This record gives sequence, structure tokens and C-alpha cells, in this order.
Amino acid sequence: MKTSQNNPVKFIWDSTTRYPTAPPPISTAAPPSKPSPKPMVWLILLISATYLIYTIKLLSSTHTANCDTDIFAARRHFPLVGKSNTTTQFTTFRQQQSPPENQKTGLQHIVFGIAASAKLWGRRKEYIKLWYKPEDKMRAIVWLDTPVETHRNDRRSLPPVRISGDTSRFSYTNKKGHRSAIRISRIISETLRLIDDNDDNVRWLVMGDDDTVFVTENLVRVLNKYDHNGYYYIGSSSESHLQNIYFSYGMAYGGGGFAVSYPLAKQIERMQDKCIQRYPGLYGSDDRMQACMSELGVPLTKELGFHQYDVHGDLFGLLAAHPITPLVSLHHLDVVDPIFPNVTRTQALKRLKIPMQLDSAALMQQSICYDKVNGWSISVSWGFAVQIFRGVLSPREMETPSRTFLNWYKKADYKAYAFNTRPVMRNP
Repeated sequence: MKTSQNNPVKFIWDSTTRYPTAPPPISTAAPPSKPSPKPMVWLILLISATYLIYTIKLLSSTHTANCDTDIFAARRHFPLVGKSNTTTQFTTFRQQQSPPENQKTGLQHIVFGIAASAKLWGRRKEYIKLWYKPEDKMRAIVWLDTPVETHRNDRRSLPPVRISGDTSRFSYTNKKGHRSAIRISRIISETLRLIDDNDDNVRWLVMGDDDTVFVTENLVRVLNKYDHNGYYYIGSSSESHLQNIYFSYGMAYGGGGFAVSYPLAKQIERMQDKCIQRYPGLYGSDDRMQACMSELGVPLTKELGFHQYDVHGDLFGLLAAHPITPLVSLHHLDVVDPIFPNVTRTQALKRLKIPMQLDSAALMQQSICYDKVNGWSISVSWGFAVQIFRGVLSPREMETPSRTFLNWYKKADYKAYAFNTRPVMRNP
């Protein structure tokens, strides 16, 4: 007891072990010196100067939009009227994707095969006149089921007409379809047979219907993204979810048009007749084409600018919120309403020629900005429409098409589309 009382080391009670423990030894080293505040001060000054310079530059920069942009950043996808340059987006698109100038694809490198019907030729030939440009050395062939009478004026403004080959030897067992699907599916092959083997100026064969309108400048832009020496099958799906389920999401719908590279077209021509014999139960021409593509191992390269438009009614909601991609084609023009009110379908389509001449790459591209004073949200679809909404709508909502149109299957779910939609706003 005496020894423990005289011991200078004091014990500390450890609550975790419940046994006394000795305190840690006391260090006799000198305390460390405090760090100098100068580096921290310089760092703060550097960050402040950078922030100040960035703020001044931001405030002094000019805005391209004509309305307030501090609610959301204004989104522009088309140039101001009168400017010759295209948007930043499409300039970048061309610079990054286009091949060298001497290798670029032009209209002279494309051959169109147009599926037509003698019964509807008198009316639908007016659609072809809207986009066919013989003065630009455009090459196209119209394939009909039976001969039609051609007028002298039509010969100057329309492609040459050919009669499709006999398809009676092919079996067709689909009870809901029509045998003309076999004739139309062979248009790529029959068009290729008319091309001279020594003509090395052909890079692409493009398929379309007689009620399809092409924006040829944008078609050229899209095709310039791809190597025409490879195997490419380019097009898009239907707007109808049910159509894609019944047929295929991997199929290019022929009415919206599709492009086939020349080497792939040659492979198709060699095997297509035998391929068609293996699929007598398919409904249409485009799913027969896709079946043959599958046998060759060539998948669909999807480009959203090809539009089948398997809908009814008013296309306004779709066109006013067009995807950020060049508008290539419009189909089913006899089924939907005129795209502009109070005019015929042909007259409405003629109105698009002015914005096409000014800047075809930006046609239908949507720009969104805001008027903070009035509390308005503004959407401009280049060459087509201007919409002003009361209140602040996010760009995410405004780029979603409003349901101004009806489902291809009228008794089906009115929202059964292959993309998101929103209801039509009651606000005028």
C-alpha cells in the first residue's frame, strides 16, 4: 500500500475495460509551427478573379434569342432569317460526319425507285413534282403496275415510268394483304438492273412511294454520314407502336423511304427472288425487304428524319416538335390533313419550299425561348409554326409532341405510339 501511494504515476479509469490504465506519455518536443496563410490567400484571390472575369464576359455577351433567357437557357436549332450560315448544330454535324469534299455524296450519286399505282397516279404524281428536280440531274424511276397515259408537260417534270415485272410465279398467302407487295419489294432490284455496270457514279438507291415527299438536300446530308462502299440499310420505324409490334421495330418502313448502299443493293439483287419465295406469308413489301436483309446479316441503321406517319388527322403536334435531326421525308399525305390550314395538300407542301431554299437543314427544327415580362413560353419550328404558351413550360415538355393526331388503329389506345406524347393544351 505504501508503495502504491508513493508511485507518481496516476491511473485513469477505462470505462470500456473497467481496468485502470496508464495515461499516454507526455511529449517534450516543441509544438509545430502554424502554416503560413499566404498560399491560401493567393488561392482565394485567384478564384475570385476568375469568377469576376467570367461574370463580366457573360454579361457582356450578346444573346441570339429575342426574348428573355434567364428562366431556361434558350435552345436554338435554326439560324435567323437572312443569314447564310446554318446552325451550330448542323455545321458541327457536317464537319464531323462529312467525308472530304471530293468524296461527298450529291444528288447525282442517288437513284430513286418510286412505287406507284396506276389507279392513284393522276393525283399522286403531283407529290412527286414537288421534290423531283431533273434540272439537278436527279435520277429516278417510277414503277407502275399497269401502263398510264402520260402528258407532254408531265414528261418534263416527272421521272420516266416503267412497268414492274411479272410476279405471278411468286407465292403469296397473306389473307389480309395484297400481291402488289411482291412487286413493290422488287423495285430496288429492278432499278439496279437498269443501271449500267460501268456507271461508277451510283452510290445509293432510295426507295419511296408515290405519296412520299423527300427533302432531297437533307437526304444528301444524312447519307454523307455513311460510307457508301459498305453495307447500309437506312430508314426508320413507324410512329404506331402496334404497327411495329405486328411487323418489326427493325424494319425500315417503305412509305417513309429507305436508302440502300450500292454494294448492298447488288447483293440483294442476286438473292432477292429466292428470298421472296421463302416468305409467302408476310404482309407487305418492306417486311419482305427486311427479311432478306436479315439473311444477309445487315441490320437497320435508324435515322429519325424518315417519316412513315402511320397516324390520322393533324400532323401539327409532330411537325412542331420535330426531332433534332434533318427532315428527310413525309409519307401518307393522302391520309393526314394538309399541314397548313385552308389550302389543299399540295398547296400546303409548296409553302415549305421557301424555308427549304433559305435553310433546308433547319426545316422544322424547334427553338425554345421565354418572355419573362409576360410569362410566355415560345416555340418556333423553322419554316412551319410559332407557338406562344402562357406560363413557363420546360424544354423537356415543349419538345414532346402534343397529340393533335389519332392512332393508326382508331380503336386502339390513343397513346400507343413509339415515342412520348402529351395532351393538347386547352390554353389558346
